[in-house]
Amino acid sequence: MNTPCIARIQVSRNNTEKTKMQRLKTRRTIGKVLTSIFIAIIMIGLSYVILSPLIGIVSNSFMTINDYYNPVVYLIPIHPTMDNFTTAWEQLSCPASILYTLVYSAVIMLIQTFICSFVGYGFARFKFPGCNVLFALVILTFVVPVQTFMVPLYMQFRDFDFLGIFHLFTGGGIDLLNTPVPIILLSLTGSGLRSGLFIYIFRQFFRGLPQEIESAAFIDGAGPLYTFFVIMLPNAGSAIITVLLFSFVWQYNDVFYASLFMNSSNLLPLQISTLSSKVSDVLSIKDPNQAALYVHAGITLTIIPLIVIYLCLQRHFMESVDRSGIVG
Repeated sequence: MNTPCIARIQVSRNNTEKTKMQRLKTRRTIGKVLTSIFIAIIMIGLSYVILSPLIGIVSNSFMTINDYYNPVVYLIPIHPTMDNFTTAWEQLSCPASILYTLVYSAVIMLIQTFICSFVGYGFARFKFPGCNVLFALVILTFVVPVQTFMVPLYMQFRDFDFLGIFHLFTGGGIDLLNTPVPIILLSLTGSGLRSGLFIYIFRQFFRGLPQEIESAAFIDGAGPLYTFFVIMLPNAGSAIITVLLFSFVWQYNDVFYASLFMNSSNLLPLQISTLSSKVSDVLSIKDPNQAALYVHAGITLTIIPLIVIYLCLQRHFMESVDRSGIVG
């Protein structure tokens, strides 16, 4: 076989291989595009399922009762109005209620973060008899529904007594209901709203830190408390931010503990839960759907502070969730 024929065969083989490579690249590109489209469709669908109730609430808060009953209107009102927000703002006493709720949530948030970090560090670093049993009980606090022990909690704080001391001197317990004291006491003892989850987050985070840091501190003569406050706690910034934000949002939106212990307080979630009856009594509204429009406006006003906080701390929040032990 002469040289030109061999050259033509070689060129033909190279062209065939190039054609195969191009087809393979095309198939991979098409596969990536189809995969991206499929993922986008799934994410859009999930986002709509999650956000559709919120979108409906915000949309209804701008509607008049005529738009609400109009079958043609969907999400976008024909005659948008701000009257719903004005009425909800007045009936909720929004400036005072929002300020009280923010201060209350911030105080509980700080207490929970400190106590849960302290307990989580103890579970992560110290081994003692029964530690696994105690940690299993901590897990049960956010696995078992709180409604199962709401009656004992209510009875305990309706007639509160510490080791029988109050009964000894006063002949009876103290009624702590309709005060923030029950929530504060639960948070101080590590059994507040979602405290079990926060303890778990801190435990997983501290377990991920190298023990050489503490060993070096112990060699230098530092005690456990000094090591925790000066060395370990400053390194737990990501877990602290995660717990701070979660605790604040859950306390801000809490209705169960608030209605159980502080039914007559000025907390915003409780005001929202009674807004429909307030509007019906004050404005003599008989139509429950019209009263619901004011409730939707009140809910929209309530979530605005949370949206502002999230927008301001979004980057720190995402970094802290990614670096903390929340999935560990």
